[in-house]
Amino acid sequence: MPGAHDVLRSLSRLSLVGPVATTGIVVVGVCASIVLVALALRSCRRSLWSTGLAAALTGGVALVSWVVLRPLPPQVTGEIAVAVFVAVTGWCLAGAAANGHRPAVGTAMTAVVAAAALSVTAVVAVNRDVDRFPTAGSLLGHGPAPGVRFVDFADVPGPQSRVQAGTPVEGAWRRPLRSVRDGIVTHAQIPGLRSGFAARPALVYLPPAYLDTPRPLLPVVVLVAGNPGRPDDWLGVGLASTVSAFAAAHDGLAPVVVVPDALGADDALPLCLDSRLGNVETYLAEDVPDWVAGHLQVNTAARAWAIGGYSYGGTCAVQLAVNRPDAYPTFLDISGQDEPSVGDHDGTVAATFDGDEAAFAAVSARAELDAGARPDVSGVFVAGEDDEVYRPQQRRMYAAAAAAGLDVRYYDLPGAHSGQVWGPAFAGELGWIATRTGLLAP
Repeated sequence: MPGAHDVLRSLSRLSLVGPVATTGIVVVGVCASIVLVALALRSCRRSLWSTGLAAALTGGVALVSWVVLRPLPPQVTGEIAVAVFVAVTGWCLAGAAANGHRPAVGTAMTAVVAAAALSVTAVVAVNRDVDRFPTAGSLLGHGPAPGVRFVDFADVPGPQSRVQAGTPVEGAWRRPLRSVRDGIVTHAQIPGLRSGFAARPALVYLPPAYLDTPRPLLPVVVLVAGNPGRPDDWLGVGLASTVSAFAAAHDGLAPVVVVPDALGADDALPLCLDSRLGNVETYLAEDVPDWVAGHLQVNTAARAWAIGGYSYGGTCAVQLAVNRPDAYPTFLDISGQDEPSVGDHDGTVAATFDGDEAAFAAVSARAELDAGARPDVSGVFVAGEDDEVYRPQQRRMYAAAAAAGLDVRYYDLPGAHSGQVWGPAFAGELGWIATRTGLLAP
């Protein structure tokens, strides 16, 4: 019979983004909506016209606010916008029910509970889209599965005088008898010394082989999260468990993974280029590699470096690979856009280069691909089969890259614009990245 610890562990692993959670969202939302509409009509049956007018005004104000203010980031889907709108409308209906003709205390309390339930469904729906909290345990800050330890960066082992060097790494690697079995996850501040970009702390994963003595000179994979987001969001799509499983299958070997902050704040949108919005390209292509080379003992050759990301991070990946192949000749673009965007093309050009189309074209990866070849760059494009917004853009980017002579592949995975695609895409391409960067033999 399972003990209390086993029960709590099982509850901690309950998915908040899977099909069961999605069905629960729909059921709770529909039930709460029916209750609120019924209570509002019953409480205001003597003034139905005023209730209808209030609902129409609420909808009108919400629509104008959405069009003019864009309160949610442009990457948020229409379904999420609807969920948020329904939640706001629910509170309006709750107010109508609670302030109707002689409402009972029970009616007012029921209306508040139903509106609160609608708000919870909206929050869960948004979380399902951005995948910030994939499990119930993640709400309490539970970290990755066993196989990974969290440590302070000050506790990361320093450089060694003797290393196991060679390409491919697996050919030169001889794992010590007393070897480390678990990788570590840590955080570090990577300053924008050249770019001036004010980034939040980066996430760093070091595989078991890095912690052994003597260690191998491992390649580096730089990953970028989406928007809105933060570096730790990559843990939510399985970074630690994926790389740990890869290391376990390859005698402790895996790339060193660095997830720098390319936003500056959860809801910021500076784009991965150097512009009025910030010098993010310089930060990712110069500051980050410089810091890694100065603080970690890795293979610093350009061929040993790759960049990847999902959504905003996918756009960053192809941007950096095309514009800075000296830093990242290998890329993984998952659910990215066909150009950097703050919402629309004209608004983006205005925000980044004061409307200068030529200046924007000079840094837009798609425009650069149309202008010239990048034969030394190799990459993979992945999109969700049900991603109606980003999938067409991925196909356009793939076509432009293939026409420019890049060694590229494209395929779809089941799912939409979510972690259902991002995690499996990274897991599926980690072996290719390891081969491309010299960790494994071709």
